[in-house]
Amino acid sequence: MSRPRIAFVGAGSTVFAKNLLGDILSFPELAGADIRLFDINQERLDVTGQVARRVAQTVGANPTVLSTTERQRALDGADFVINMIQVGGFEPATVTDFEIPRQFGLRQTIADTLGIGGIMRGLRTVPVLADISRDMERVCPHALHLNYVNPMAMNIWGLAKLSPRIATVGLCHSVQGTASELAHDLGLPAHEIDYLCAGINHMAFYLKFEHQGVDLYPRLLEIAGQGKAPEWNRVRYEMLQRVGYFVTESSEHFSEYTPYFIKRDRPDLIDRFNVPLDEYPRRCVNQIAGWEELRTKLQNPGEPLEVKPSVEYGSLIIHSMVTGQPRVVYGNVMNSPVLPGGEAGHGKLISNLPDECCVEVPCLVDRQGIQPTRIGRIPPQLAALMQTNINVQALTVEALIAGKREHIYHAAMLDPHTSAELDLDQIWALTDALLREHGDFIPQQLQVAD
Repeated sequence: MSRPRIAFVGAGSTVFAKNLLGDILSFPELAGADIRLFDINQERLDVTGQVARRVAQTVGANPTVLSTTERQRALDGADFVINMIQVGGFEPATVTDFEIPRQFGLRQTIADTLGIGGIMRGLRTVPVLADISRDMERVCPHALHLNYVNPMAMNIWGLAKLSPRIATVGLCHSVQGTASELAHDLGLPAHEIDYLCAGINHMAFYLKFEHQGVDLYPRLLEIAGQGKAPEWNRVRYEMLQRVGYFVTESSEHFSEYTPYFIKRDRPDLIDRFNVPLDEYPRRCVNQIAGWEELRTKLQNPGEPLEVKPSVEYGSLIIHSMVTGQPRVVYGNVMNSPVLPGGEAGHGKLISNLPDECCVEVPCLVDRQGIQPTRIGRIPPQLAALMQTNINVQALTVEALIAGKREHIYHAAMLDPHTSAELDLDQIWALTDALLREHGDFIPQQLQVAD
């Protein structure tokens, strides 16, 4: 694989694509890669094409770059497919996921992984990912699919059901990102931290967290007990004191995966734990502004384009599979893995989680691809907490696979945050309202008639 063929699906996510391109093209072995950029938005695609060429120039790489609005053309013969789509976009879909629940008194922070917003995002995203995978089965059946799209667990689970022949790994930066944050809190170099982490995406926990063989949990518990947690991270430090382990995803994410922190009749909780309601729409507005700023910079050929390493695993996986250099990354895969070709794997990766769920575990990567690590049992309180989220994921995926709309309501009624705030009549009415508003973004058999 002297000239790897790498397809970016959803390449209009220009800032994210820029980071991944910088990572990939900075490796000498990947500097001549065949880059294919696909998006349905021609304007954004054009900007990303300019970015790709400027990144290559900045790092001294010489790739070929193809920009196309024809998906199969981008995928044809690809070795790696990097997926970063957002079905429905910020407007109308994300705005809908926040505005309609707010009318029912249900507030959210991120709404891309769980909760009623995560359910809706899964319903509109999994079918599109499955359609992409069917294209891959035709034109690049041996490619590795690197999925960055949320809701991660629902997406990987749905793809395992609908397109098991395509090798897929879900990638997130929460494990390595949180490790760096904790190292900063402890005043230690991040590269000196050793850890073992496992669970489900956005709710994995550090089973070990050490520095030069010394357990760091007593120091983290001391920070929590003395009230010295960073104000933006109070939720996670609180959970550390309650369950004994630190969770990977941010406090704003985690606050809506449980029934404890967001309550409309308890504004004191919002203040005490510094929960940023409606955080994701604010981020989207800032990301749009960042895209506009980047487009403006590209119009000035004299303006330098900064390229610096990101914390994403994508380039490391590609480099390891091309060169054979072994690495360990954290990936999202099925708990009972299905091997490429559809054969069943052997045994569960996390033994006290269900066979059919998506887990996040360390994975060895080399020329043989992604090889997940078997963890065994995790602490029972962590498995129980994860199960409350897995229930929602399972029912959302089942609604899509079986085409049964009633499972969407079941997912919502079992969601920890939604069920803590709304009664059953409200949950049914909210779900109806969201399904109507999303319209054709939702598979036809799951839609609600006007």
